[in-house]
Amino acid sequence: MTASSAHRRPACPPSPAKPVVWSISGADSGGGAGLAADQRAAHAFGAHLCPVVAAVTAQNSTAVAQVMPVTPQVLDAQLAALAADMPPAAIKVGLLGSAGNVHVVARWVDRLRARHPQRALPLVVDPVLGATTGKGFADADTLAALARHLLPRATLITPNAAEAARLAAALRIKLNPIDGNGSHLPALAAALHEAGAQAVCITGGDLPATATAQTQSPQKSLWALDWADTPQARGWLALPRIQTPHTHGTGCTFATSAAAALALGHPAADALVLAKMATAHALRHGWPAGQGAGPVGACAGFGTDPALMPTMSWGNDAEFENCLNQCRARTRAKALWGIYPIVDNAQRAAQMAAQGAKLVQLRIKTPQQPDADWHIALRQNIAQAHAACRAAGATLVVNDHWPLALQLAQTEGSADNLAVHLGQEDLLALSARQRAQLAASKLRLGISSHSLWELARARGLRPAYIACGPVWPTLTKAMPWKAQGLDNLAWWARMAGCPVVAIGGILQPAQATQAAQSAAAVCVLRGLDTSPRHTLAHWQTACAQGHGSAPRPRPPALPHAVLD
Repeated sequence: MTASSAHRRPACPPSPAKPVVWSISGADSGGGAGLAADQRAAHAFGAHLCPVVAAVTAQNSTAVAQVMPVTPQVLDAQLAALAADMPPAAIKVGLLGSAGNVHVVARWVDRLRARHPQRALPLVVDPVLGATTGKGFADADTLAALARHLLPRATLITPNAAEAARLAAALRIKLNPIDGNGSHLPALAAALHEAGAQAVCITGGDLPATATAQTQSPQKSLWALDWADTPQARGWLALPRIQTPHTHGTGCTFATSAAAALALGHPAADALVLAKMATAHALRHGWPAGQGAGPVGACAGFGTDPALMPTMSWGNDAEFENCLNQCRARTRAKALWGIYPIVDNAQRAAQMAAQGAKLVQLRIKTPQQPDADWHIALRQNIAQAHAACRAAGATLVVNDHWPLALQLAQTEGSADNLAVHLGQEDLLALSARQRAQLAASKLRLGISSHSLWELARARGLRPAYIACGPVWPTLTKAMPWKAQGLDNLAWWARMAGCPVVAIGGILQPAQATQAAQSAAAVCVLRGLDTSPRHTLAHWQTACAQGHGSAPRPRPPALPHAVLD
């Protein structure tokens, strides 16, 4: 061994590839916002950030003294160098400083998208129009260029309320009177969406009161609400407000987090859920630096903290804040139900209950033209199945037909041994009053979820359980979702805040064992019919093995994307 080799460090194992995110923004000499905050946020997601300097700022924690945009030629040279070697999986745009720089970015977005037309390159635009200390960052020409050239190219824009209003004004969008609590934000976001942005999230953390509060109190709400308007979902994203003086870089962190999530393949609505979580985590970890507001500290670890999982409204619900308060005050006890068979008639339900199933779902699909005889048969099936389940000590879960289940509970004077299960599209079809009626009833509610925004939305109705699926690919019905896998199932179980049920593609008892290591119950539909040698007792034994296994599967740091 030579002397040089004796001192040679051991080779590091190769690291997994990280998605490349370009951040085109300003350099903050105080290290709080801009590219410094973007770097921390990207690192928290495991992404590689390329910091492209569009402007240099002379600032500290108390004031911005000067903003000096780089020339369009310098900006273009940086982007050309990166494009030749490190093409982006997503681009985030912040402070650009000049209309000329806006045009450079727009041209490069078009070039990069033209090179790979089969892959949509996400563009997140954070219209940094001014500092919280009052310094303006965009003149009239720059604002007009942002509104006319970047907004129509944006996958997502993340303005605060004041920035959204200025963008709308630059586009000559007629605005409704602006109130002090943010109830105008849904209409404002819709207008920006119609102006070209694919998705809009108006962050409301700086509003004096919540968007749903019916009070003139100047005090801030206990909740931090952002209005999301995306192709997948529209609604308020909510988390408890974090009281801290260290908020510098919050908007940059949110936008870059969303860009990193998009780079990982998540759709806009899911990216916003993750961005909300990462930003709240960063607010928790802010620190003092100077005499003013200190920087927020984005870091890894946010993705497995259940307290950071937001709740999402089902639309512009005026009672959402009351629902949030009730949701926080009421918790759902954990449960282990075992195998959860899904059947299509009362006789089959009675068989499953008699063989020991604790939950039995009666799923009877509505024909395109249901007649009176079908309605009579449906009522009879529900009543007979409920009687059999109650006699066996099991709970009947009625799929879809919740008014009939509610009528049955009212007729019998009890909702014992009776629950309903609804998909998210079914719940969206209900009015806010009907959803409130369902949530307030004594019927236990199960809700399907396939994505992060659906999980966040389900939490607002305080369900008895949330179904996570499809765990494995399923042919039961056509759906756009990729398989969740056991990793996402473990993540759901940690983050849902109530028992989680595994569903989808479970055809063999060995799968039930794997799923039960995380889930409270395992749904079986085709598996009971395609494997007649496996009785319900075999399935229950397999599920019990999973429930008894230790240690429980460790959830991933972040869930993987499930929607193309």
